[in-house]
Amino acid sequence: MNQITLIAVPGVPHIRPGDALAQLLLQAVAAAGLALQPGDVLAIAQKVVSKAEGRFVCLADIRPGPEAERVAAATGKDPRLVEVILRESQEISRLRQGVLIVRHRLGFVSANAGVDRSNVPQTDDERVLLLPVDPDASAVAIREYILRETGVAVGVVITDSHGRPFRLGTVGVALGVAGLPALWDRRGEPDLYGYTLQHTEVGLADEVAAAAGLLMGQAAEGTPVVIVRGLQFPAGEGRAADLIRSQALDLYR
Repeated sequence: MNQITLIAVPGVPHIRPGDALAQLLLQAVAAAGLALQPGDVLAIAQKVVSKAEGRFVCLADIRPGPEAERVAAATGKDPRLVEVILRESQEISRLRQGVLIVRHRLGFVSANAGVDRSNVPQTDDERVLLLPVDPDASAVAIREYILRETGVAVGVVITDSHGRPFRLGTVGVALGVAGLPALWDRRGEPDLYGYTLQHTEVGLADEVAAAAGLLMGQAAEGTPVVIVRGLQFPAGEGRAADLIRSQALDLYR
């Protein structure tokens, strides 16, 4: 019987800027009595990647500009936070009181450009955490380290939680991908009754992220790494950037 196993890796320490994240993840896997297997996909929460890469911003250091002040007045948000969000964004998609939806510099549309305060250790001055500069490159670096140290080729998906415009609730999505197709093109394959699929492209990396999110959680679970085992997918190298719908195909602009 086909089956997929999700294994939350316990004992991952609190990550600080400059930590060797891939090394710490392998140590946690070993300490739990686990061993990575060829074909495993390692789902890693974006926050630990951002923390290791030092993507903290202290709001006390931010001086908001006129646009940030205007948007802050319209949304009721801290102008300093809005300034950080705008710096991480290409454009504003929608705004209203308490809501700021933007197109992130990486191309996807999300609330607050992924700038977040949850699960961020605070100092005397309020800090927020940004997304990695290049999540696909971060995923590649982690995968290559694991391959060098263990000889095992795994896939890596860096995950985040996003809302959806027409449904309530957040779900896991892929921000960075290495070692597997992010988008699985199944056009041209027959369905159960012989019909040739015309439009079917599977967001494989997003499905991995959503599945891993069931164990990662959203609050104080403290499980930022999940091994996804038994997943069947075609060989290939993908990027999370492959999942971004081009603006030319955006019917809601």
